[in-house]
Amino acid sequence: MKKLSGLFLMFLIFGIILAGCGNSDKTNGSTPAATEDNTSSDNNKSENTSVNGPLTINLNLPDKEILSKGPNGESAVSAKTLQLTAEELEKIKKGNYKAAVSLHYGGNDWSTAQVKGLQDTFAKMGIEIVAKTDANFKSEKQVADIETIMAKKPDIIVSIPVDPVSTAPAFKKAAENGAKLVFMDNKPDGFEHGKAYVSVVSADNYGNGVEAAHILAEEVGKKGEIGVIYHDADFFVTKQRTEAFEKTIKEEYPDINIPARGGIMGPNDGEKVASAMLTKNPKLKALFVVWDAPAEGAMAAARTAGREDLVITTIDLGTNVGLEIAKDGLIKGLGAQLPYDQGVAEAILAGYSLLGKGTPAYVAVPALKVTKDNILDSWKTVYQTDAPQIIQDSAK
Repeated sequence: MKKLSGLFLMFLIFGIILAGCGNSDKTNGSTPAATEDNTSSDNNKSENTSVNGPLTINLNLPDKEILSKGPNGESAVSAKTLQLTAEELEKIKKGNYKAAVSLHYGGNDWSTAQVKGLQDTFAKMGIEIVAKTDANFKSEKQVADIETIMAKKPDIIVSIPVDPVSTAPAFKKAAENGAKLVFMDNKPDGFEHGKAYVSVVSADNYGNGVEAAHILAEEVGKKGEIGVIYHDADFFVTKQRTEAFEKTIKEEYPDINIPARGGIMGPNDGEKVASAMLTKNPKLKALFVVWDAPAEGAMAAARTAGREDLVITTIDLGTNVGLEIAKDGLIKGLGAQLPYDQGVAEAILAGYSLLGKGTPAYVAVPALKVTKDNILDSWKTVYQTDAPQIIQDSAK
């Protein structure tokens, strides 16, 4: 019996050692947070840093003055100042909270990166995303989306209102039912910070408009006639871009004139408006287009008109405009938003609200100037990953 007991004890110890080795291999071999964040080759250390805090946006972003103002004229607080500590993250994780995302439009690189930032950060906070909706730029669809979302009883809704007036009642009802609202770029009309919503987070849209103006002016030799394609909607961030562009041209480049202006309602209107503008104003040397999707349409209109000499600048670094910049094509540069980091900031602010911490009314990430010279580095800054191979090849 003693022999048997001794043998049994030896097998038991051997089994425990093997089990311990197996668990160790499994732990070290499965570190999605570390891989995704590229924080460290030390997996255990990376997991602790990226998941347990402190949680911040990318602190390596440029320290630039933020020129944009909020929806009510508020000065911006830099997103780089936001942080959740390890202790705060633990408190949030214990709450088993739920979140939902309601987009105005989900069909572009900006929306995809914004949602990725939210997903990654909410996962680190232990918050489940129970719904993601796309209104396709239709306010009535977004109102229906909010009603559908509320049936899932989320603690948090992160959204960008398609129309600040017509969507306001739906968002108001959501807030009254206990959802904490964090907004991307804009807020519903009549909403008061600290009562109806947590915060608004955006890029430095004014700063990006300034960058687009400087790039265009240099490309046209600081003189000549140019056109502006603006967003003909009550959307304060796109208004800021156009205002910044036109003010910079007027004040700093007196030999550049803007005889042509055309408004778009949505991303598919760029080609039609640009085509009419180029037909009516054949002397135009350049166009500023308020964001990348309609800028692609303007590019198509220019090629149809045989205007390969036209200069275009815009805002938002999407795949197609990024490729055109890398090729030194019609689009010469742009001011880039940082949508992934915006998503991270929005999730952190949601965490603030769950903890009962005070929040700024308006938060922004810095502007980023993008040209052929820095397209690859800029892509990595904006999207946290290398540029697509086709852009890398064209940039060479």
